[in-house]
Amino acid sequence: MTGRIARDTAAPRPEEALRLLEERTRAAQDELAGRTDAGDDVLDYLARQGQPATRRAVAANLAAPAHTNRHLAEDGDDDVRAELARKIARLMPGLSAREAAHVQKLTVETLERLAADQVPRIRAILADEIKHLDCVPKHVVQKLARDCEAIVAVPILEYSPLLSDADLMEIIAEGKVHQVLTAVAKRRPLSAGISDAVVSSLDIPAVSALLANPDAAIRERTLDAIIDQAERISVWQNALAMRADLSRRAVKRLCSFVSTELIEQLGRLHELDDETKQHLNRQVRARADEGEIAPVAGNAAADEVEAAAKAGRLDETFVEAAAEAGKRETIILSLARLARVSDQTVRRMLMTRSAKPVTALVWRAGLSMRAAFKIQRFVMKLPTDELLPARNGVRFPLREEEMRWHLGYFGITE
Repeated sequence: MTGRIARDTAAPRPEEALRLLEERTRAAQDELAGRTDAGDDVLDYLARQGQPATRRAVAANLAAPAHTNRHLAEDGDDDVRAELARKIARLMPGLSAREAAHVQKLTVETLERLAADQVPRIRAILADEIKHLDCVPKHVVQKLARDCEAIVAVPILEYSPLLSDADLMEIIAEGKVHQVLTAVAKRRPLSAGISDAVVSSLDIPAVSALLANPDAAIRERTLDAIIDQAERISVWQNALAMRADLSRRAVKRLCSFVSTELIEQLGRLHELDDETKQHLNRQVRARADEGEIAPVAGNAAADEVEAAAKAGRLDETFVEAAAEAGKRETIILSLARLARVSDQTVRRMLMTRSAKPVTALVWRAGLSMRAAFKIQRFVMKLPTDELLPARNGVRFPLREEEMRWHLGYFGITE
């Protein structure tokens, strides 16, 4: 018995003792790192000397002092900085009211450092945490909104209350991230001016998101511009049908080319009379039976322009006649060919519903101001007070450098 007790209580080997000591030290450090009553000095020591798991616990600890947080923002372990990014947003509300100036300064520095972190995941975590806050420095929000990584910029663009319409316009113009427009289109609420900018881009996913946003203000003329393209871009049709702000005229235009199901949906939402619904349903069924689909109009316009070009008739007379007839697709394809730009670019310019860029495009196409005015009036259908008339009856009203500027805005530089 005595011999067995002696063996059981024998001292551990030195290496075993060191291992046990290290394990118990790490366990004690990990426990202290997560305690809000551990004290500033202890937490700061653990943040500087602890293992990664310990440092992560300090980074997540709301009681960690500001200078410790600032130190952890430079930590070499990505997961430590990720925990700090998750925590920092919870420190911002009421910061100025409860903390001394040096604490505020250190906390803002920590936020700025995380916003500039070289690892996109860290910046994305921070962006997601602060996206709803109005108490963070605006320059940090601006930086994140312009980040080249979509996972960083998108949450801020969609939700941040600190972005003004002017900010959004600048960011849209910069166009650094492909998903920028879609994120902006989802903002609630969204002003009519920003909606116009989204629509003028002719970005299909972004316009779809805009139409699906019930808190997006969309002007009637902007909805008309969308409907002009919706026959060709079928993914917009369902979202258009669901809009509660469609005019009766817009409803009738939609019913001329959408499916029977959507006509019925429009009838339920907008209270079309039975006779009109039956008539429009017959139209849709007739088109389906004949195999007529939306692209036919576009194909006919393409054939018309191609034939005119081959015959040497794609000129001023042809364009003016097409404009007077309201042949939008023919005008788009004609201007694209004559001005040596893509038809997508022409569509974007027309959808701005602004006379100046379209006038500049007509000038580039080698046509007269007379043609530009007819396109404004009969194709774009601009109100009288928005028409851009000729100077002295025949001359372009814009200076050449101004027209080049408008073209350059749409990427037309050569």
